[in-house]
This record gives sequence, C-alpha cells and structure tokens, in this order.
Amino acid sequence: MKKLLSLVLVLVLAVTFVAGCGSTSTEPSADSSAAASTAASSESSAASSTTATTEPSTADAVKTGLAVTSSIAKSTDAGEKDGLAQVDSVAVAVTIDKDGKIVKCAIDAAQTKINFSKEGKILTDKKAVVKSKQELGTEYGMLKASKIGKEWNEQANAFADYVVGKTIDEVKGIAVNEEGVTTDKELSTSVTVHISDFVSTLDKAVKNAKDLGAKSGDKLGLGVTTSIANSADVGEKDGVAQAYTNYTATTFDAAGKVTSSVIDASQSNVNFSKEGKITSDLKAALQTKVELGEAYGMKKASKIGKEWSEQADAFSKYVVGKTVDEIKGIAINEEGVPTVAELTSSVTVHITDFNSVIEKASKTAK
Repeated sequence: MKKLLSLVLVLVLAVTFVAGCGSTSTEPSADSSAAASTAASSESSAASSTTATTEPSTADAVKTGLAVTSSIAKSTDAGEKDGLAQVDSVAVAVTIDKDGKIVKCAIDAAQTKINFSKEGKILTDKKAVVKSKQELGTEYGMLKASKIGKEWNEQANAFADYVVGKTIDEVKGIAVNEEGVTTDKELSTSVTVHISDFVSTLDKAVKNAKDLGAKSGDKLGLGVTTSIANSADVGEKDGVAQAYTNYTATTFDAAGKVTSSVIDASQSNVNFSKEGKITSDLKAALQTKVELGEAYGMKKASKIGKEWSEQADAFSKYVVGKTVDEIKGIAINEEGVPTVAELTSSVTVHITDFNSVIEKASKTAK
C-alpha cells in the first residue's frame, strides 16, 4: 500500500514539473513583451526617419526671375555742348515661392553715357570700363544730395529687402507721390529715389520667373556688365552710340554651385547724324534680346538654327551644378565660342560675357 502511494506521488510531481517547464518556455513575460514592442517601434521609427530624409523635398523650391527696363530718353543733341547718348537700364533679379511671395530680390542699374561731337564723332573712350550703380557705390555721387544720407545702391538694397515676403500685388500697392517717390512711412526713411522703375521691373521679373532648380536657402546674385566698344562715328551711315549690357540672375548653393541661372542682354543704340543730331526715337520702347526672341534675327544666320535667346537659355541650363571656376574652365576657341561637345550643338555665340556676368553674380550673391 505504501509503495503504491509513493508511486502516485512521484507521478504527480513529474507532471507538475513538466507543465511548469512548458508554461515558462511558451508564454513571454510582461517585461519581455514590452521590450519586444519597444524594439519594434524603434526599428519602425528609424525606417520611417530614413525614408523621410532620402525622399527629395520640393517644399522649398523657388522660381528664378530676371527682368530689365531700358530708356534712352535723357539723350541730347550736340550743340554748344557735346552730344550725349545716355542709356538707363534697371535690372531686377528675384526668387519667388509657391505662394507668389518674394524670397530674395536684387536690384542694379547701368547708366551708360557716351558723348559725341557736333561733327558726328564718338568722344568717349570706347575701351572705358563701365560700372553699374552697385559697383560705383559712393562714386555714383547721390550721397551728398540725399536728404537721408544714403547712396543709390543703399536705397536700392533697402527697397529690395523691404519687398521680401510680399507678393507683387502688395509691392505694386506701395504708396507713392506724383514723382514716384514712396510716401510709405516705413520705407521713406531708407528710400527717397523714385521707385516706379523698381516696381515695374520687379513686376516683369516675377512674371518671367520659372522653376529652374533653385531652393529658398540658395544665395541670389545679380550680375551686370556693359561695353561701349561697338559705338561708331558717322560714316556712310549715321553714327551709333551703343550700350551693350549683359545681365544674369543666378542662384548658388552652400557649396558655391549654380542651382539656376537666367541670362539676358540689351543692345541699346542711340543714332546720330553728321551734324550731331540724334536720329533715334527717344521714346521708343527698348527690348532685351530675350524679349525680342526671333525678332533679334540671329536664327537665320545661325549654323545650328538657334536664336540668341535659345542659345543663352541652353548655356544657362548647362552651367547648373557647376562652380564659377568650372564655368570659367569651359573650353573655348580664339573667338570665345565653346568647343565642348555638349555645347557645340546648342551654343555657337561667344560665351566670355556669359562667364563674366555669372562670376559677377557670384560675388554679389547673398
């Protein structure tokens, strides 16, 4: 009897031990479940974070725009004094966000003066360096006459800073008097020059703006270069005082690489007779080469059948992703025409002026 009871007790203990071992191996504890859940959550968050950083974002993409407004209205005939061919060109570069608000703005102007005699001879040195108003700085000479003690470039920069964050409609709504001088209390402390040309040119720049790859954090540069080398005395034809100006709105990333670029040029002529009288219409509307498009007339003579505006656009796209040094290193022939295989099918104009104006833009970019 005792042996039977002992055998039963041993069997009960064996079954209990096996059941206990089985329960421990198949059911995780509360602590181990929490740890597993935390690990899974961490892995999921890491994967989500990796996905977010690797997918390109277009939220900060901006459009790049450039516009120029030119006038020869201040030109005068030769008489007791020498004749004057004066070309005033205002240039505006801008970047615009998806809501149409101005992210960055830069303003400059080229005031090119060429004197000629009453005998129809060009008197100004055709090799002279022509500086823009931004480049002239205090040399321009507005500081002494300014009621607020600010030079032209300081006032242009103040206006450019003021319009940041505004839409073009808001800019066009800035209060001005009959002379085009602002009466806005905030702006009038830093800008007393008339702003009508600033506003109208900015309006064109905004309308011209395109998505070319720039981002809101990129620096925006405005470059301007002018030559009067093509001016000529009266001969069989009337004399011509020509201001040939190149412009660019170019953006740069933190590494100094071009993220977008727009190039344009104005070829503004003031014709005069052998008596020193101006024969050009001083009220004529002047257009840039991009505005002229096919009316400029290069396409017919082009070996590749492309207009100046098309070639400038092709070059602008080609330089994206390059530094200024890399752009300056583009192979060219003696005439300044590119010999790089990628460019020869789309650009046959000389690119030295393009290179120079982009380099200037890089130095003023902010």
